[in-house]
Order: sequence, then structure tokens, then C-alpha cells
Amino acid sequence: MWRVKPPVTFPKEVKYRPILENLIPPDPMARFHLKRGFPQEEFPDLCRNFTWMGRILTLDLYRRQFNRCTQSGVIFDDVIRPGLEEPGDYLGPVAVGCVAGDAESYILFCDFFDRVIEAYHEQKITSQTPESDLNYDNLKGGDDLDRSYAVRCEVSVVRGIEDFCFPTHCSRGERRRLLTLARQALQQLEQELAGRLLLLTDLSQEQQSELNLKAPTSFQLRIGVARDWPDARAVWVSENRSLLVWVNIDEHLRLVSMREDANVAEAFQCICISLQKLEKYYRGLRHPFIWKQQLGWVTSSPANVGTGLRISVLIKLQHLPTHKHLKDVLKRLRINMDKTDSPELYNISNMATFGFTEVALTQLVVDGVKLLTIMEKRLEGNLSIDELVPAQK
Repeated sequence: MWRVKPPVTFPKEVKYRPILENLIPPDPMARFHLKRGFPQEEFPDLCRNFTWMGRILTLDLYRRQFNRCTQSGVIFDDVIRPGLEEPGDYLGPVAVGCVAGDAESYILFCDFFDRVIEAYHEQKITSQTPESDLNYDNLKGGDDLDRSYAVRCEVSVVRGIEDFCFPTHCSRGERRRLLTLARQALQQLEQELAGRLLLLTDLSQEQQSELNLKAPTSFQLRIGVARDWPDARAVWVSENRSLLVWVNIDEHLRLVSMREDANVAEAFQCICISLQKLEKYYRGLRHPFIWKQQLGWVTSSPANVGTGLRISVLIKLQHLPTHKHLKDVLKRLRINMDKTDSPELYNISNMATFGFTEVALTQLVVDGVKLLTIMEKRLEGNLSIDELVPAQK
């Protein structure tokens, strides 16, 4: 007669089982005792929300994210809070409406973030690693913009530091450690490019304005970016004023190069050289910049994933802003045109940061500014610009 054999027991397994079970990482959500209802009860009202978050988020998608939590305590309601605080305008530009609290957010909430990134940047996320090109010699032009129209330019790039939460979620201690790291890295940079680190607590409002630093907006205060302002915020300034490095202002790091002669090539070269040096220094400090396999460089905002690069040129335009083809021209050139305080000055910048290399993005803006300048000149002479409108890509 067959009998069921009793399960085999191993003495060591019985002895060490409690120890092994304690080593299993607990569910981060189990640490919280949030008094929340069911997902359908907590789902936000998105009827008049014009952000990408508002357009993409559904109850089913919200339900899938509802009980997730990163190791540092970021839940999905933290992610979508910016879009609820600033729902956007029907006629205005569409903002992402969300923010990552830490690098893990892009992984844990990937089914949401990936859709937002694809919609905002108009690029598909694939299994391929995004390409990077910081060889400024590959840029064609940029130092030959028509100064009668191009007033000045600015090139900036943002980076997140590994092992630290992003500004909306980091603690005071994390922010102060980030400042300490920045001081150590920038001291190494000073050996090749003279400069000094200035704490915001030591700067007057006039000095901050000279460095193009603005007081935090009410929106930044509401979503937590400007908590404890100006504690542990600083700006590094090179002696020749060719480079600024913002520390803990809106991201962990932001490198800015401004040129009053609108020489985009020089500004881009300054950013490329300085960025690669700082990347090396931070890696030596065992806190490299945050890189994700399918997204590239990531920071708190999905609007900056990929390269984190922004190129903007201030140009004078009188006739083109009211032309019927302007909207199509900007869309096909993949650039933005924003109004400024001056009625004749407009800020031209890249639309996306993902899906292109750094050189390619800069080239888009340079070529776009040149084409807009040619169109403006033709309109000044009462000539048609129909043949100059780029084809749909």
C-alpha cells in the first residue's frame, strides 16, 4: 500500500527560515497606513485638465498604479500632482502634468510615464538605447545667425544624480548632501575653468537677477520643488561668465551657457565640454548621473528625458507671428515659439529632448532660426513664403 511520504525537512532550513524571511524586501506600500478609499473613489476629476497627464490617465490606468510605491515612498498621486495643481489651458501649450519623485518612478509607473513621454516628445520608446552625441564639431553653423534678427541665445542641460530623490521628494538632508557633492565636483572643474560657488542665502535679489535666477513660483512651492527655499541652493559662476551651474534650483544640476552675440555654436561647445567633465567628476565621487536604458538621461520632469538639452534663441519678428502658415511651419520644424515681454521679441527653442542626439537637437534650432529669419525678410518685402514652408515629415 502506497503511503504519502511526509515532507522532507532540513534542520538548517528550519533554523534559518526566520532569518531568511526577514531578508525579503518588504512591500514599500506596507509601511504606510493611508486612509484612502478604492481607486474609483480616489480618481481625480480630469474633465477640464489639458495636460498630457489629464489626456492619458484613465480609471483603469489609475487603478493599476494605485497600490504601487517606490522604495523612497513615492506613490502615484505624488506623480500626477503637478497636473492637478496646474491643469493647463485649452489654447496654451500642452504640459506633461506629472513629475517623477525618484528614478525608480520611471520603472514602477512605466506604463504611465512611457505614454506621456511618447505623446509629449512625439517619439516612440523602443528597446534600443538612445544615442548621444556631444561632439560639438558635428554642428553645422550656429555661429552665423543674422544679428539683425537674432538677439541672444541660451543653451542649458539638466542632470539627476544617482542615489538621490528628485527635488519634489528629496529631504533637507539629501539636498544638503547634493550641495556638498556639487561643491566637490565643481572644485575639480575650477582647476580648468576658474569660477566660484555662491549660495543663494548670500545673494541679494539684485545679484540673483543678474544671474538670471528668479524667485520660486507659487506652482513650484505647491508641488514641493521649492521647499525650504533657499536652503542648500547655490549657483556656480565661471569668471568669464560663460557658464553657470545651478544646484538644487529646479533639478539636481542645470548647466547654463548664455551668449549676448547669439553664437549658439560657442554656447553649445561650452556646455558639451563642461558637462563631460562634470560627468567624469561625479562618477569619481560614486554618484554618476542617472541613466535609464530606454530613456537616456532622466530627471524629475518627463519633458527633459533623453538629453535634458534646451536650446533657445531670442529673435526679432514683426510679420511672421501673424502669418497663417506659422503653426504648420513650427510643427514641421519641431520647434516652439514663445512670446516675451517685448511685442517684437520671440523665444525659439527645441520642442523635444527625446529621440534625437544633442547635436541633432541643436541643429534643428539653428536651421529653424535661419529659416524663420529668411521668411521674415520675405514678408518685409511683401513676398510670399509658401514655397519656403517645409514639407510634412
